Amino acid sequence: MKLSKLFKYLKPYWFSAILAPLLMVLEVAMDLMQPRMIQRIVDEGISQLNLDVVIQTGLLMVGLALVGAVGGVGCTVFSMIASQGFGTDLRSILFRKVQSFSFGNLDRLETGQIITRLTNDVTQVQEVVSMMLRIMVRAPLMLVGSVILAILTSPRLAFLLVVLGPIALAVLVWAINRAYPLYSEVQRRLDKLNTVLQENLAGVRVVKAFVRAVHEIWRFGSANDSLMAQTIHAARTVAVTGPATSLALNIGVVGAVWFGGLQVTGGGMKTGELIAFINYLMRTLMSLTFVSMLVMRAARAEASAERVQEVLNNEPDIQDKSDALTAFAPRGRVVFENVTFSYDSDGHDPVLKGISFVAEPGQTVAVLGATGSGKSSLIHLIPRFYDVTDGRITIDGADVRDVHAGALRRNIGVALQESVLFTGTIRDNIRYGRPDATDEEVVAAAKAAQAHEFISQFPGGYDSEVGQRGVNLSGGQKQRIAIARALLVQPTVLILDDSTSPVDVETEVKIQDALENLMRDRTSFIIAQRISTVLKADKILVLDDGRIAAEGRHGELLAASPIYREIYESQLGNGATANGGK
Repeated sequence: MKLSKLFKYLKPYWFSAILAPLLMVLEVAMDLMQPRMIQRIVDEGISQLNLDVVIQTGLLMVGLALVGAVGGVGCTVFSMIASQGFGTDLRSILFRKVQSFSFGNLDRLETGQIITRLTNDVTQVQEVVSMMLRIMVRAPLMLVGSVILAILTSPRLAFLLVVLGPIALAVLVWAINRAYPLYSEVQRRLDKLNTVLQENLAGVRVVKAFVRAVHEIWRFGSANDSLMAQTIHAARTVAVTGPATSLALNIGVVGAVWFGGLQVTGGGMKTGELIAFINYLMRTLMSLTFVSMLVMRAARAEASAERVQEVLNNEPDIQDKSDALTAFAPRGRVVFENVTFSYDSDGHDPVLKGISFVAEPGQTVAVLGATGSGKSSLIHLIPRFYDVTDGRITIDGADVRDVHAGALRRNIGVALQESVLFTGTIRDNIRYGRPDATDEEVVAAAKAAQAHEFISQFPGGYDSEVGQRGVNLSGGQKQRIAIARALLVQPTVLILDDSTSPVDVETEVKIQDALENLMRDRTSFIIAQRISTVLKADKILVLDDGRIAAEGRHGELLAASPIYREIYESQLGNGATANGGK
């Protein structure tokens, strides 16, 4: 069972996990003694008109109930300590696991699925752990104890347990086998619902811009209705267990009253014994009912545990070698040697094919090409967001796969195509990669990214709060903060993935001028859509269908590359200076 494999996370709470069942044993023992006390009151007190027996036994019952209450309360408290600690640790472990995933892992596991597994699935497992420490202990102990005491009380009526027990057990086994696949599907549909919700909230501006609210309401409603239908189907299927055990209980009580009444009338059984037997019979069948409820919850938790285990067993695509370099301080010579890359693990449909070029320290390399030509894929290989399918990439002669990922990425500053900011202050966002950076360094990076001026205009300046996903900033402002964040780490290699496209041309020129000074002895990779961005680059790579179609400086490409010339003329026109830039 997948659920049992997660119990190892209860180890830090072993004391509470052991004490809770022991306290439940105490409560069950006290409960099982109550029918015996009632039997004594009836047969030795009321029947013989002995008031002392009634009073003494009654007080004893109160004392037993108090002891049982202490056990029950203690069990609840310690089971909550153990289960809540278990759930907290499991969520933390899952989150750390997700943080270790590479881009490839995250491509396969959708955001909605990950959210469901870290929240709802963990909650399902956590609740069952809590129930196991209480009801899973109580119900079997009460079941076994009640059966034994019922037989000891009246062996002649024990045949009722032999007849009714297997019937209730058969219904329970049937329900278990049906419940597991049904609740697995419930969790999958919950995944879909969360995915739709996450996409809609992230893209709410697009929804409103294209007046697609009705469509999104329908899409969410469809996923919501699908989840409801499957949940009802699962609940309806397993709902038979409750009525079935109740029916068995009622039949048992009627049978006990009928056959026991005949024995009492015939003098073969005392009234108190019959009352005690009926009590034990009811506790036996009620225990079966509790077991059936718990098993249904356990079936759903098993489905959730399997999904949680899937995340835990998912190994990151990017793995550091045991002898990976941890001390890495390169100058910035980046070499692509016949690099081929495919997002498919089997290597089919490569998006990059036989890429080879050299970027010397201090050079600015611009990557140009149509949408889908492989520009972003190319630069994602440098910090090992993905690993090459074939060939290799070296920095100062060291294969990036031979360098510890952390050591490698500490030397690389990245401003991705989609600028992502976190809740907190602007200052915190800029120094995200260098939490120990001084205020002067933060301001210097912001100035280089042309962000200082607009930041200073905010009432709180650098201490102004950034809304969720940077909603209180424009696209250009977010992008400039992202560039400042990349510059602050003082990288040997800087990667700007089309990060200046949201800003105006004047601001872009200022950013480029600042980069010239900041990155004089460092290597820069700039992905650009605008031809004006690449005019001063030391080397321009023109990608076409995953291959380098042309390589050189602006003037060289303008003269020798039809593809580059077509891009240039489409943006700047035929009247532009043919030999502009380098």
